[in-house]
Amino acid sequence: MLSSVLVHPGFVAQLHHPSPAKTGVITAIYYLGTWTSYVFLSHPVSDRFGRRNAALVGTVVTCFGSALIAGATGSGAYAMVIAGRIIAGMGVAIVSTSVPLYQSEIAPARQRGRFVVLNHVGFVAGLAVGFWVGYAVTFWTSPHGIYVGWRFSIAVQFFPAFIFATGLPFLPETPRWLVEHGQIEEARKSLSYFRQGSFSHEQIEAELAEIQQSMAEFKASGLDWLCLFKERRLFARLWRAALLQFMAQMCGATAMKYYLPTLFKALGLNTRLSLLAGGIESTLKIGCTVLEMLIIDRVGRRLTLTVGAAVMAFAMLINGALPLAYPNNVNRASDYACVVFIFIYALGYSMGFGPAAWVYGSEIFPTAVRARGLNFAASGGAIGSIAVAQIWPVGIDRIGSRIYFFFMAVNLVCVPIIWILYPETKARSLEDMDVLFGVERVAGVGEYSDADNLDTREMARARSSTVDRAGSHSGRGD
Repeated sequence: MLSSVLVHPGFVAQLHHPSPAKTGVITAIYYLGTWTSYVFLSHPVSDRFGRRNAALVGTVVTCFGSALIAGATGSGAYAMVIAGRIIAGMGVAIVSTSVPLYQSEIAPARQRGRFVVLNHVGFVAGLAVGFWVGYAVTFWTSPHGIYVGWRFSIAVQFFPAFIFATGLPFLPETPRWLVEHGQIEEARKSLSYFRQGSFSHEQIEAELAEIQQSMAEFKASGLDWLCLFKERRLFARLWRAALLQFMAQMCGATAMKYYLPTLFKALGLNTRLSLLAGGIESTLKIGCTVLEMLIIDRVGRRLTLTVGAAVMAFAMLINGALPLAYPNNVNRASDYACVVFIFIYALGYSMGFGPAAWVYGSEIFPTAVRARGLNFAASGGAIGSIAVAQIWPVGIDRIGSRIYFFFMAVNLVCVPIIWILYPETKARSLEDMDVLFGVERVAGVGEYSDADNLDTREMARARSSTVDRAGSHSGRGD
């Protein structure tokens, strides 16, 4: 909602016409909240209370923070917005990790990618609704409308939040979390609920036994969450996931999410038309993300990430170059081309970093440290968002469209990093990730250098083959 709120005249007047630096703080401070929650709050809540209850807690916290923002008034309005943004960020961090955890832990291996991408479909759908609400509010031009309109834009989120919070208690907890907490019968019921009709009883029991074995092996090792930093095989996953989240924000996504109407206004569109274009762009993202959901388990995570980054780099190049060639909006065709390439940037993000970074991070950690691993990784994204939220408004103000070249370079650097350093995880069971990240790769990605792990790899391939046949026989395969 904030992107449309930032340009609303009532909000601008209430905060006494904040400078670009102050606007950047309003945007960035939210990610201080998310970072704090990722590191200190989100993973204990998910591990102790379960994935669905964590999502419920996060929803309540988010609504409280949003209520503070919507109620901002008087001389303390700016402070209320800052406080509300921090609290809302803390709540969203809990929701944004507990939901992908839930989806990855209930999904069959061959369809895990599309299940987790479904979370991003909901995200971009909510973003689109926010733009359309912001666009509708521009027609509320009475003095009362100017005072209340931006508050209404923020308050709209309470309706889907209420539906989400009401439905969560009726969902079963993930079987992996239940096994971790010794609730084997409940785990069996949960797994049967999610697999019934698609897998046989024997296949369900075999999957449950594999989950139990993986959990028992980890507990027998005596490792705790600090092993994410001390154990080489786990740290190899942590730094990859954290770097991926960092790149997913440094590519410019935060700027496009919060400053899109401002960018469109710089291309000669008025406020109302800018919000209309933002609504169209966000709506198109839904279709792109749905397409990503359908292909990610076929083409894999690495390919979608690298192609998406390349597309975004090209879009940034065009948006940086054309305003320099045709400054001050002297060429309408140039301005419209920039608008089109902002849409193309959105396509690249929605079929790359947007969903795939969360898919990758939610599937590579062992169950016992999955919540902590994903939250520590997501904190890397929060750091990237803080940086971008500060860089973008000041950069646009001081060097204009040249700021696009910086983000173009970031995206170009991401391509070889992902292709070389990130092994493919599609169709791997969550328990098989130990094999994928358990040994050093010397000759290249996916090539094992430790011959002592041969038997383990053969067992993993056999399990993967069994899962593939089960998916094919049940009609749930690719």
